[in-house]
Amino acid sequence: MGPLVSARAVSEPEPGSKRSFEDGELVRIRLDLAYAGAGFHGWAKQPGLRTVQGEVEAALRTVVRAPVELTVAGRTDAGVHAAHQVAHCDVPASAWAKLLPGNDSPEALAKLRRRFNSLLARGTETPGADVVIHRVRRVSTDFDARFCALTRHYQYTLCDRDETLNPTTAQLVWWTGAQGLRLEKMNEAAGLWVGEHDFLSFCKPRAGATTIRTLKTLVVARNANGEVEVQVSADAFCHSMVRSLVGALVEIGRGRRDTTWARTLVREPARTHGVPIAPAHGLTLVGVDYPPPALWAEQQRKTRRVRTSPCGC
Repeated sequence: MGPLVSARAVSEPEPGSKRSFEDGELVRIRLDLAYAGAGFHGWAKQPGLRTVQGEVEAALRTVVRAPVELTVAGRTDAGVHAAHQVAHCDVPASAWAKLLPGNDSPEALAKLRRRFNSLLARGTETPGADVVIHRVRRVSTDFDARFCALTRHYQYTLCDRDETLNPTTAQLVWWTGAQGLRLEKMNEAAGLWVGEHDFLSFCKPRAGATTIRTLKTLVVARNANGEVEVQVSADAFCHSMVRSLVGALVEIGRGRRDTTWARTLVREPARTHGVPIAPAHGLTLVGVDYPPPALWAEQQRKTRRVRTSPCGC
C-alpha cells in the first residue's frame, strides 16, 4: 500500500508550544534516515513485530536514557523502502546536555549519529543495518516532520523486459512480465491525474477522512538500465494511493485498460473501478521537501487547518 501518516491534528499542540517531561524542558531533534523495507512490518510500531519506528526508538532510548517517540514525515507500509525519510522527537534538555555538553558541533553530532547506527546494526544478519540514520540535528519546536512537509517524493521501479532483469535488485523492482509496457499510454493517463482531484478510486478511505489530494508530478520514463521508473510527488498521499496509481498505470501500459477508464477514475471517483495495487517492494520514498526554518510555524498552521479529520497522508 502507499505511504500514509497518522493524523492527530486535534490533540497535538500548536506550533511553537512547549511540552515538558517531568524533569524539565524539551529539546527537539530531527533525524534524516534510510531503510530497506523488506525486513520490517512497516514504519509504525506494532506489538511483537519488527518495525522501523520500533528499532529506531529503541536505539534512541538506549543512548538518551529517556522515553522517545518519533513523528515521521510519511508512515511507510510493510515492504516499502525509504532512501530519505525524516522524523523528529523530543528529548529532555537535561538528557541532551549530558550527551552533548554545550557542544552541538557537526563533529559531536556525527559521533552521536554513529552511536545510534552502531546500536541499529546489532542483531542484523548482514554487515551493517537495514536502517541507517544519516544525520542528527537539533531544531526549534516550530519544526514538525509531518506537518512542516511541503512535498513528498516517491519512486516506483518496474522491469518489463527479460534482458533487464537483475537479481541483485529484485527486492527493489516489480517485474511486470516480458511483454513490454507502453510508456506513452501510461504518461497520457498520468497527465489526466495530475492536479487536485478526489482520489477515492486509488485509496482505502478512512472514516471522516478526505480523499482529495494535489498530485504535483506523475511521470513514467525508462532509466539507463532499461527499467521503468514512475516518479510521483504530492503534498500528501492517501492510504495505498501511490501503489494504486502505479497499479492502474501498469494496466494501461499492458493494454488492458485505456485512457477512457483513466479519465473515469478521477471524474467518477469510487472504490468500484477495480484499480489494482502494485506490490510494496518496488516503492521507495526518495525525499521530503520543507520550507526554510523561518516558515516552519506558518507551514504547520497551514497544514493543520487543511487536515481537520483523521486521514492518511
